[in-house]
Amino acid sequence: MRAGAAEKKTMKPIKVGLLGLGTVGLGTYNVLKRNQEEITRRAGRAIEIVAVADLNTERALELTGGSCAVVGDARLIVNDPEIDIVIELIGGYGIAKELVLQAIANGKHVVTANKALLATHGNEIFAAAQEKGVMVAFEAAVAGGIPIIKALREGLTANRIEWIAGIINGTTNFILSEMRDKGLDFGTALQQAQELGYAEADPTFDIEGVDAAHKATIMSAIAFGIPVQFAKAHVEGITKLQAVDIRYAEQLGYRIKLLGITKRVKVNGGEGIELRVHPTLIPSKRLIANVEGAMNAVLVHGDAVGATLYYGKGAGAEPTASAVIADLVDITRLATADPEHRVPHLAFQPNAMTNIEILPMSEITTSYYLRMHVADRPGVLADLTRILADATISIDAMLQKEPAEGETHTDIVMLTHQTQEKNIVAAIAKMEALSSVEGNVTKIRLENLS
Repeated sequence: MRAGAAEKKTMKPIKVGLLGLGTVGLGTYNVLKRNQEEITRRAGRAIEIVAVADLNTERALELTGGSCAVVGDARLIVNDPEIDIVIELIGGYGIAKELVLQAIANGKHVVTANKALLATHGNEIFAAAQEKGVMVAFEAAVAGGIPIIKALREGLTANRIEWIAGIINGTTNFILSEMRDKGLDFGTALQQAQELGYAEADPTFDIEGVDAAHKATIMSAIAFGIPVQFAKAHVEGITKLQAVDIRYAEQLGYRIKLLGITKRVKVNGGEGIELRVHPTLIPSKRLIANVEGAMNAVLVHGDAVGATLYYGKGAGAEPTASAVIADLVDITRLATADPEHRVPHLAFQPNAMTNIEILPMSEITTSYYLRMHVADRPGVLADLTRILADATISIDAMLQKEPAEGETHTDIVMLTHQTQEKNIVAAIAKMEALSSVEGNVTKIRLENLS
C-alpha cells in the first residue's frame, strides 16, 4: 500500500475571529456550532470561532459559554497572528473600515455583511485585499440568505448580464404589502413594522431607499464589471407613497414595490449603466410582484439564460448566518489556492474592470404612472393629453374616476409608454401650471420586466 493511502492527512482547523455578537453574529456562532460536522465535511477541514469581540463582554461570555476567547477590543482579534479569517459584523463606515483594512494588512481573509461599507469604500478594500493576496467575501451583504452574489459572480459567469431588478429591503416590502392588503397609510404600516421588529426605531436607511441602494450598487459592480459607485445611484424611498396610488395601480393590473434596478443600456453609440432605487409599478402577473411581507427577491436577466429569479429571506439571524458561513467555507476551500486563480471580488479580473458611465436620472428611459387631481369640467383631459403628445409621450392606459357627490374635482390616472425622465418631468411641469390641475402630479416609474 502506498504511503498516505491508508490514512489521509488531517488539516489543522481554520481559526476564525468574530467581530460583533449581535443578531447576525450570534446566529453565525450558533449555526456554525450546530452544523459543525456537516460544514467540516463540506469545507474539508474544521472551521472554529476561537475569539469573539463585543463591547458587552459579560453578555458575550454568557452566550458563548466559555467556548472561545472574548475580548472588548476588536483590534486584539485583527492583530492576532493565530487567526486566519475575520468576520466583521459591526456595521457602519467608521471603526468597521479601520478593522477590515487592518485585518487585510495583517494578511487575514475577511467575511463581512456590511453593505454600507462595501458600497462606499469597496474599491479601496478590494484593492488592498488584491495587493495582500487575501479574500474579502460578502455574500451576506446583499439579500441575506439568498446566494445572489455567488449566482452573479459564478453561476451566471457565461452570460452578458443585461439587467437586474430586486426587492432587496424586507422592511419596505413589508410596509408596502400591509398598505396593499389592509389599505393602511404609510405611517400606520411603518408603526406596525416597528412593533413586529421588521423596522428599526430609526428606519431612515430602509424607508428612504439607502439600504437598497447600497445593495444595488454592489450587484451592479459585479454584473457589469464596474467599480462600486454608490454616490452615483439615484435613491428614492417610499415615504411619499399614498395608499390611493397602490389601489389605482391594483385596478390597472400592477403592484408597487421598492425596486433596486441596474441596467446596461445603449447611449449615443456607446453604453451606459442605470443604477436606481425607487417605488416601481410592476405587472401583477410577474412572479416578483407577488413577493410579499419581509421577503426578498432578485430578478436577473442574462443573454444566454434569460430571466432567473432568486427568492428568500433577506434578513434575520440564521438566514444571514447561512450566507456568512458559506463564505467561510469558500475561503477555507480556497485559502491554499494561488491568489491569481481565485474568483475575483467583483467577478471580473481587476485589470479588466471598465468605467462605463452611470447615467444621470434625467437620461434614464422607462414608463410612468401619473395621477392628477383635476377640475371636473370639459376640455381638461384634452389639455393633459395634448401636453403629453407635444412631448411625444404616448398613453398606454387611463383611468378616470367619477367625482364623488358634491365634489368638483376628480382623479385622472395615466400610464405612459417609455420615455426619457427629462421629457416626463418637463411635461409634468406644464400640467401643474394648468388652472384645472390641483396640487402636484404624482409620478411613479413603471417597469414591465419582460
